[in-house]
Amino acid sequence: MAEVLDIAALRTFTSIADCGGFHRAAAAIGLSQSAVSQHVRRLEKAVGRPLVERDGRGMRFTPPGETLLSEARKILAAHDEALFRLGRGERETGTIVVGSTEHAADRILPAITGVLQERYPAHGVRFRLDRSGRLNAGLDRGSIDVAVFLGDAKDRASASAGALPLSWFSAPSWRMPAAGAPIPVVVIDNPCTIRRRALETLAEHGMPAEVVVEAAYLAGVMNAIRGGLGVGLLADVGPPPEGLERRDDLPPVPPELLHLRTRADAPPQLAEVTAAAVRGLLADRV
Repeated sequence: MAEVLDIAALRTFTSIADCGGFHRAAAAIGLSQSAVSQHVRRLEKAVGRPLVERDGRGMRFTPPGETLLSEARKILAAHDEALFRLGRGERETGTIVVGSTEHAADRILPAITGVLQERYPAHGVRFRLDRSGRLNAGLDRGSIDVAVFLGDAKDRASASAGALPLSWFSAPSWRMPAAGAPIPVVVIDNPCTIRRRALETLAEHGMPAEVVVEAAYLAGVMNAIRGGLGVGLLADVGPPPEGLERRDDLPPVPPELLHLRTRADAPPQLAEVTAAAVRGLLADRV
């Protein structure tokens, strides 16, 4: 019989990426760390390959792990949308669905989780990480309760959730190319606000750039930077990501505004408490 990818295990797997590790994922989704590890082992048995590996004191996804992460997000989005269309969506189960773009999600989502669990103790919290356009579509359909995202809010009513600091990062061994040679840049594929800001900033300062790696998700960008393939513009909230260092020899980039939206009939004060949690986190980082 063909192996089956368990939905609960896939949700745990994406939470590890979204929260920045096993311990944070366990706290965010209300499982023990051993249960999180068991879910990963279940997925590894199903695909027949290691999905995570040690990286110093932390961990990182293996290439098969990155592939599964990408597929898991698609599977979970389709699963949750199907339940919603069948009338078995998150609101009936007492779960608040929090949407976010990937940038700094490992810092932002735990902060949001803490205030939501305090303000709405009878509700669970579930995450959905996606592109801004799809998050806004989920808000319009009502399958997402609240979302924090980058980019143009356009004509949609939204509130400010602060400004996300941005910095250039590279592997410690990476060196700037010779004068006049293009700077190798690692980016998320289009459309991506931070990708656009990175390339525009280098162009404004007369520094030629070449996109050497495009990844569908942030995990792929981080691993390519760690591998010394190029530099990347990343959210700068808290300590530098494991295995990376800030670059002060590239042009500074101003913080990027974060927008916050809730669905039309969201729980009372959901926008206010969520925005306050994000602004409080970022206030100490800018």
